[in-house]
Amino acid sequence: MIEQFRDTIRAATSAGRPLRIRGGGTKDFYGVSLHGDILDTRGHRGIVDYEPSELVMTVRSGTPLAEVESALAEGGQMLAFEPPRLGAGSTIGGVVASGFSGPRRAATGSARDYVLGVRVLDSAGRDLSFGGQVMKNVAGYDLSRFVAGSFGTLALVTEVSLKVLPKPEVETTLAFAMDESAAIEALNRWAGQPLPLSAAFHVDGKLAVRLSGAGAAVSAAKTRMGGEVMADDAAFWTAVRDQTHPFFAEPATLWRLSIRSTAPVLGLGLQAIEWNGSLRWVAATLPAERVHAAAQAAGGHATLYRGGDRSAGIQKLAPGVLALHQRLKQALDPAGVFGPGRMHPAF
Repeated sequence: MIEQFRDTIRAATSAGRPLRIRGGGTKDFYGVSLHGDILDTRGHRGIVDYEPSELVMTVRSGTPLAEVESALAEGGQMLAFEPPRLGAGSTIGGVVASGFSGPRRAATGSARDYVLGVRVLDSAGRDLSFGGQVMKNVAGYDLSRFVAGSFGTLALVTEVSLKVLPKPEVETTLAFAMDESAAIEALNRWAGQPLPLSAAFHVDGKLAVRLSGAGAAVSAAKTRMGGEVMADDAAFWTAVRDQTHPFFAEPATLWRLSIRSTAPVLGLGLQAIEWNGSLRWVAATLPAERVHAAAQAAGGHATLYRGGDRSAGIQKLAPGVLALHQRLKQALDPAGVFGPGRMHPAF
């Protein structure tokens, strides 16, 4: 497959024809626009190396996420950042390229934090490797950190090495009835205490908090925090992670705000809260400037996640930040062959 990919890339570069790197297509909704001939990665699949005792898996980019998670489950392990599946066709290359993280993000880190190394083809068709298979090898100019979240606009990822973690011994979820303001206060208070918090989700006056870890620690936290134990909590967190929860099904326009966890209620319409208050989902059709201004005032930024007018981009980038993006694109994809305009009209 590598030779086929190389030939396709070189031909596209020579002809000045853009390519759109695509696995299962589960994230086609995201970004500004989709341009170029599809370069399908799904034929390049398979686990290259996995030794549970090493806590590292190396896998080809077209491998289904479900296959990766099944192999990890057999070893009692998991992708700690809980990537949203967003459909049965999700591939591990798409997981890395999107950089999306799920409910466990505030407790364990982001997708980017778990990428140890990548193998890529650049726009000249060169087969390059960056990083490694252990944390100490990830140093210097680490392209793997740039690739995570680039949505295939910098290079074609052909292989990735990921750090994995053991599954928790015990998990349980507590449910509380409280408004948005009380939920923000409670989440920040609990986050400052030695509690085994692994996820939180608040919407429509209800807060769910997941506890993960050793049995004794989870039991002690339940007693300390109170609340009601949620039945069938695994299904609930699957719906939050995969964005099949009713909140995500309703809106045509969905904003994603990454802000200070302590920021007060934003007053922008129907909202859901994750990551101990630092992730706010806003399901409302609003002027973009109003949402961007609210996010900036709350110490963060807003992304137009789904729907809405994307002609100006999905994020508001300061001139200096935009220039950095353009320079990175020029350095890694000077031919502009990979997904032009996917993330911003200017690159």
